[in-house]
Amino acid sequence: MSPRPYRLGQRQTASEQTRSRIVEAARELLAAESGATGLSVDAVARHAGVARMTVYYQFGSKAGLLEALFDHLALRGGMERMAEVFQEPEPLAALEKCIGVFTRFWAAERLVTRRLRGIAVLDTEIEQALRARDRRRPEIFRAILRRLAAQHGHPAPEGLDDTADFLSTLTGFHTFDSLAGDVRTTEEVERLLIEVARSVLGLDGQP
Repeated sequence: MSPRPYRLGQRQTASEQTRSRIVEAARELLAAESGATGLSVDAVARHAGVARMTVYYQFGSKAGLLEALFDHLALRGGMERMAEVFQEPEPLAALEKCIGVFTRFWAAERLVTRRLRGIAVLDTEIEQALRARDRRRPEIFRAILRRLAAQHGHPAPEGLDDTADFLSTLTGFHTFDSLAGDVRTTEEVERLLIEVARSVLGLDGQP
């Protein structure tokens, strides 16, 4: 029997391990006590112990590395729980679950996210990548709000887009980071955001 399939499997495993090491190196740079002043391909390669060209071979570009990093952070932050939001038959419960998913996601990698967004002010590639991800949030709320409107009559059709944008801002990282501060727990922030969302939608008294 030819050993070729086995060797191919070994190479694939090694490649996946290298890829994971590079992505984790990017996360570690942002989480380091000294803090990160940038997230260059060179810095990530050095921290991962690989050649600069290895990063490009694995991800194609810095943008590709950023997408992989964001996926890595999403996995660590439990974003796979968003599937439960769309499977929830009761729209108000789906809204509350959605707020909980985002709140716990921001809490999971709070320091990394804060630094990443700080760097984005001066790094166009990071800023564009983050903006693309943030644009997904209003779409999720629009889908939930359509279901809420059908069942509870709120929000009105003409205000649905504005309400979705508001909820997106309400559940964004900067809002979470500001509300949490050094005092509130993740659970306390989540409860506060849910109360505000219910109030905005006129559903304060709904069970």
